[in-house]
Amino acid sequence: MDKLRIEWGKTLSGNVKIGGAKNAALPALAATLLTGETVRLHRVPRVRDTRTMIRVLEQLGASASTLGEGAVEVRVERFGSFEAPYDLVKTMRASILVLGPLLAREGRARVSMPGGCAIGERPINYHIDGLIKMGAEVTLQHGYVEARASRLKGAEISFTGKSVTGTENLMMAATLAEGTTVLSNCALEPEIVDLADLLISMGASIHGAGTDEIVIEGRKQLGGAEHTVIADRV
Repeated sequence: MDKLRIEWGKTLSGNVKIGGAKNAALPALAATLLTGETVRLHRVPRVRDTRTMIRVLEQLGASASTLGEGAVEVRVERFGSFEAPYDLVKTMRASILVLGPLLAREGRARVSMPGGCAIGERPINYHIDGLIKMGAEVTLQHGYVEARASRLKGAEISFTGKSVTGTENLMMAATLAEGTTVLSNCALEPEIVDLADLLISMGASIHGAGTDEIVIEGRKQLGGAEHTVIADRV
């Protein structure tokens, strides 16, 4: 079809309900790994990626309930596994977002790269380099990122390029790190601010989200929260 022609002589009126942003819902779901208390998220879009992320959380030990009207309730009281396997995350690049929260709270993580052994078009060096600066031991083996740390330490981390998921992952990891973390040359997208708002409601100390520099004061633990995901911008 070369074109679509619509003819209508009446004025349009009415209301349209805008769904939640998938790219805000995915890090929000990953953030539930940071606490053993219940996190309720509203306006989570019903798309394949969010369903996959929920399955990843359940693989790690989460109890997740879909409540209707876009609401999802997640509780990760204890971990049943520290591995996000390839068969679940192979179609979703955003699965790397569980790396920081899982490592920060559990002290270890094994997360498949979405492309398996192939690093792919979106390298995860920002995530790995940042976690190493925070004291983690990180290796790449058989298509998996394996990381360990008794407790992450605050650090000054400057991204060499803008990375939305890199900013989100390290921001989440820093909320449970010991000391202060300063992230520089951060991504500026609204999804970063939305994630920060959720983390702050969980008890995190975060300043500067939405700017080039984000400062996070680590906490020993975070609590539950209720949060509405921002509307989709697309």
